[in-house]
Amino acid sequence: MKALGSGLWIDTAPIRIVGTRLSVNMAAVRLDGGGLLLWSPLELTPERHAEVQALGAVEQIVAPNLFHHLHAASWAAAYPGARVHGAPGLQKKRADLRIDRVLGAATDADLEAFEEVPIDGFRLGETALFHRPSGTMLVADLVHNVGRPEGLWTKTYTTMAGFYDQVALSRVLRWTAFSDRAAARRSIDRLLAQPFERLLVGHGDVLDSGAREAFEGAYDWLAPSPRLLRASP
Repeated sequence: MKALGSGLWIDTAPIRIVGTRLSVNMAAVRLDGGGLLLWSPLELTPERHAEVQALGAVEQIVAPNLFHHLHAASWAAAYPGARVHGAPGLQKKRADLRIDRVLGAATDADLEAFEEVPIDGFRLGETALFHRPSGTMLVADLVHNVGRPEGLWTKTYTTMAGFYDQVALSRVLRWTAFSDRAAARRSIDRLLAQPFERLLVGHGDVLDSGAREAFEGAYDWLAPSPRLLRASP
């Protein structure tokens, strides 16, 4: 686990997506009581378990969307006292996964250090988390920051999909993952209203500076909501 400061750590593992060689992240966040929140859990290996356990007991587990959930059940089994927060619709997809609370459903006292931002109109069912103490926004698949990955196919695919060497959302998701673009735009605007300084993404590197500008630029293709257009002079 790599420390990012302010009670926040990240771990990374390789992942294959449509044949590409990319990376996937999970985060551990210190809670006020000393326990941990585990966001987008990676595979529970003995080495990873030991590293997390050295930081503290896992009390909250977050599966932030309908893709980033594969290893949540193994961590929930390892920490049966932990509460599992799942994306809307995840219980239908993962009947084997105990979900104690649906993200964005209601305010949760156990997550008072976080602001939850559900992304409406997004088929992946994602809820972004803003961790106030560290000024960090955690997003799973809303944007990618993969840099310049190696491998001919990986470079070709990420270039064609529009996220090679830039903070961006894959064009594949732009075309297929939004059922209501106006609702999604309103949610993105709510996310951008949060005072975050760091951006932690599901795939790629953390942005420690220029995070807000990079995220805003990644959504310049999504038309402003009608409400904002009406408010314009």
